[in-house]
Amino acid sequence: MPSGILIIDKPAGWTSMDVCAKVRGILHEKRVGHGGTLDPMATGVLPVFVGRATRAVEFAENGDKEYVAGLRLGVVTNTQDTTGEILEERSVQVDRASLEAALSAHFSGEISQLPPMYSAVKINGKKLYELARKGQEVARKPRQVTIFETEVLEGGGADWLIRVRCSKGTYIRTLCHDLGTYLGCGGCMSSLRRTMAAGFTLSDAVTLEALQDKGEVLLRPLDSLFTNHPAVTVRSAAQEKRVRCGNPITLPSLPDGTYRVYGQDGAFLCLSRAESGVLTSQKNFF
Repeated sequence: MPSGILIIDKPAGWTSMDVCAKVRGILHEKRVGHGGTLDPMATGVLPVFVGRATRAVEFAENGDKEYVAGLRLGVVTNTQDTTGEILEERSVQVDRASLEAALSAHFSGEISQLPPMYSAVKINGKKLYELARKGQEVARKPRQVTIFETEVLEGGGADWLIRVRCSKGTYIRTLCHDLGTYLGCGGCMSSLRRTMAAGFTLSDAVTLEALQDKGEVLLRPLDSLFTNHPAVTVRSAAQEKRVRCGNPITLPSLPDGTYRVYGQDGAFLCLSRAESGVLTSQKNFF
């Protein structure tokens, strides 16, 4: 049965679940999940987990992400992007310096975002976008997110291209909307391309057409998700048996930290945490 990670360059117009359904059909594997939703208008890096690798989805979802977004100033929509209904149009008098200053001073570090009504956030068991489509608006609680880096790439007048590296849960279209509000002219998102997620970039991504052509040969091994952690191999059959049974093992010289743990045959077993010379499994993948 196929197992591993695909880094798909998601095409515009597809939902993340559409991509998963396509992967299921191509690889004939029911267990398929993605590591972080992209809106249909967005393109770019979508980590897709296949077979046993679906156990690692949570680690991809929680990581930092990077985007290149189109910012359209002077336009406010009900969806905070250009797919929505235009609510306001205003004149724009913003130059690169004022845009960079606003990003640096007010949209960096830890910021507060109000989840948009057109989002999958659930309130009282209902997804916000389901309520929004019925013309309803409900109170939402602001969420804290972190903007690590911003950069104005190009543009002028009403249309700009910006790069954003951010934490899990950041809404880039809300960032565009809030940035437009701060600048006094309104704003929305005109395009979105995710350039990094779970440590993978566009250079790692493949198209659905390539997957259709080459199939499971494009699967990456599961441990490629954890290359930022050092590797450790169990020293004996007895240690490996303990690991496979979910028991900690003693490695007195091992510094504290998180490790990729491998069996004596080189098989990736688990992600583990070492503390005071004791290595304890956090998540098993065998």
